[in-house]
Amino acid sequence: MKHLGIDVSVKHLPELDPNYIPLFPFYESFLKDAKKPLDIAVERSGGQVAVYKTFIHGTPDMAEADLYYVDRIIKTLLWLKGGFKVYIAGDKAIYEAIHKAYSKDGSRAFDEDFMANVYEQPFEVVYCDAVPAEVSKSEAVGRHMNGCRIGFDAGGSDRKVSAVIDGEPVFSEEVVWFPKTNSDPDYHFQGIVDAFKSAAAHMPRVDAIGVSSAGIYIDNRTMVASLFLKVGKEDFDAKVKDIYLRAAKEIGDVPIVVANDGDVSALAGAMSLEENNVLGIAMGTSEAVGFVDDKGNITGWLNELAFVPVDAAPTAMVDEWSGDIGCGVKYFSQDSVIKLAPAAGIELDESLSPAEKLKVVQGLMEKDDDRAAAIYRSIGVYLGHALRLYYHFYGFKHILLLGRVMSGKGGDIVLAEAKKVLADEYPDIAAKINPTLPDEKARRVGQSVAAASLPEF
Repeated sequence: MKHLGIDVSVKHLPELDPNYIPLFPFYESFLKDAKKPLDIAVERSGGQVAVYKTFIHGTPDMAEADLYYVDRIIKTLLWLKGGFKVYIAGDKAIYEAIHKAYSKDGSRAFDEDFMANVYEQPFEVVYCDAVPAEVSKSEAVGRHMNGCRIGFDAGGSDRKVSAVIDGEPVFSEEVVWFPKTNSDPDYHFQGIVDAFKSAAAHMPRVDAIGVSSAGIYIDNRTMVASLFLKVGKEDFDAKVKDIYLRAAKEIGDVPIVVANDGDVSALAGAMSLEENNVLGIAMGTSEAVGFVDDKGNITGWLNELAFVPVDAAPTAMVDEWSGDIGCGVKYFSQDSVIKLAPAAGIELDESLSPAEKLKVVQGLMEKDDDRAAAIYRSIGVYLGHALRLYYHFYGFKHILLLGRVMSGKGGDIVLAEAKKVLADEYPDIAAKINPTLPDEKARRVGQSVAAASLPEF
């Protein structure tokens, strides 16, 4: 394979997506002859700074490849660690191109606007002689199991709730809902309250509520969340920002903690494995990711790998929300299953919701239909290559794979294929990392149980 003059050679390609170009091998090939130093830093809240030192070619014939490489790295840093200010040192032309891309009318306008809203700071790209030093913080979270707790996991296709007494789930329930297509915030509010009350009915009292929810939350308030995609700004500010706080009051005056679902998936992994240094990946409506470091702490990074590029192919599928191509959401969610179905020879009824389409493929997989198996084998190849890319930035030891896509026989195939790719393509790390699946119950409701442990009282 060749892209922008860079030869990329791999042994494993997804059988249903032969044009796929895994990004990590592309990076390795690009860097072989790159000699000009380039330093990048991304600043986020609390004065924290992520630094990435790399190289480019710096020659006219490689200008397009240089810019592509830097664009992908900066996008990865922003969505993995978060930030509102990008520093570049080492090449003025690269800086000028990136500065233009992250303008209101640039190719990365979505990213620029998103980060500015999350951090409530104007987004900047600046050139400097030397980037700032690395500054990072982490904090302990969760693992509190005393008392009677509600754990709620708000997914894009279903909501899960658990009643947990002294660490033991006594009740769990899944309910299909459609938050991403509903513009009425009262629909979301009522669904949340109904879930809380359903769990509360199975305990003598409620001491605390923990919530795992897609999006970005600060002080238990919703800053950005795809669950409320159709809600207008006025209703969002009035009824969504404090939606979980309001819902908790329907249960009583109890402590509530709201966390990003990716962080809770990592916490679920750490609790399940009784280990630290865990990357949790929940493949459902989107790709929700979180990381528990080697101290058992949450890093405060965004970990929004749904927007991190994994495919260098210029024909890669477009993510409708960000407008970019080759991003994780189209490879590690129900979108990937739906995307690959036509190539596998499976026709899905367009009147079905994405969750219902996934269930059709899962039903075929339970009957050992090889067309469905080909979809999961392809996702497994995607995952094996992506884990090498993710390892480059995280250095994790364990990967826990959760979510609806990983349920049933399909999840076993994904894991087996990913391990095969790691062993054949990346033997340098294959023995260092441990991708695992929890048991079937934990796959589906593990996050809601882990969420219950978030509040301390």
